[in-house]
Amino acid sequence: MELRQLRYFVAVVEHGSMGRAAAELGVVTSALSQQISRLESELSTRLLQRTSSGVILTDAGLAFWRQAQLALRHVDGAAHAAQHARLSGHVSVGMAPSTTGVLGLAFMRAMHERYPDVRLRMVESLSGHLATMLNGRQIDLAILFQSAVGQRFSATPLIDERLFAIAAADFEPMPATKKARLAQIAPLPLILPSSPHGLRSLLTSAFASARCEPNIIAEIDGLAMLMDAVGGGIGVTIQPGAALARRDRAAFRAIPIADRHMVRTNQLVSLSDDELSPAGLAARVVLADVARSLVTSGQWVGATLAESPAR
Repeated sequence: MELRQLRYFVAVVEHGSMGRAAAELGVVTSALSQQISRLESELSTRLLQRTSSGVILTDAGLAFWRQAQLALRHVDGAAHAAQHARLSGHVSVGMAPSTTGVLGLAFMRAMHERYPDVRLRMVESLSGHLATMLNGRQIDLAILFQSAVGQRFSATPLIDERLFAIAAADFEPMPATKKARLAQIAPLPLILPSSPHGLRSLLTSAFASARCEPNIIAEIDGLAMLMDAVGGGIGVTIQPGAALARRDRAAFRAIPIADRHMVRTNQLVSLSDDELSPAGLAARVVLADVARSLVTSGQWVGATLAESPAR
């Protein structure tokens, strides 16, 4: 039995005529009559009595009509509820400072547009701290660079970020090339995050693989202060392109580092699906959509979509 057949049957009863009902429904009379006949065959009973002036209900038709009207009201009510339902609740989302510079505002705007009744809590912190918060159920999802979280968490590679050597535009010691090797960057005065930072761990391994010792003159864990120092001509840093999202790019020079492992993977990590609230599930979808859109539109400098699934 199809919902369409119920609507056709009720329309015929209300108009008392196949022809008038067909005109109201915008179908030909023969098609309407055929659907009513199929309904009667499925129920194995006659619902309508055809007369020279139209149709009248049989006893079975009267009983069926009352229930059909009720069923259609329930269906219409369900459709109205779905169309006017507004997801609510709250969700906590964590991002590293470099990530918020390119993704934070775009994500918040998208969430406000799609789910205006969901209250967002945004947490900006280092990737390692965010992983600790996620493990402690203090946040619902986060963009992490090293997924040091439990097995019950959902982790999906989202994007890969190329790392750049970044200096003030007039910093003369920078190589005059379109790309650079770590061996060329290592002797320069480097300003890097300290060792607990995930990016610093990646760089330490990369310098060791390149068999060169970095000339580190300062360690700064806050991205804003670090970029102030670089912009002030004190030294060079190694960061993803997103580090320049809140800066005047004309004031800086960024050279991609060509060494093989100079890529940072961003993973979308969240509580498991059975722990995540409906608001959290919605936020996870929106966050992934916005990140991918920023990459494909070229707004996330040096980023490409991740290809392989997380293990």
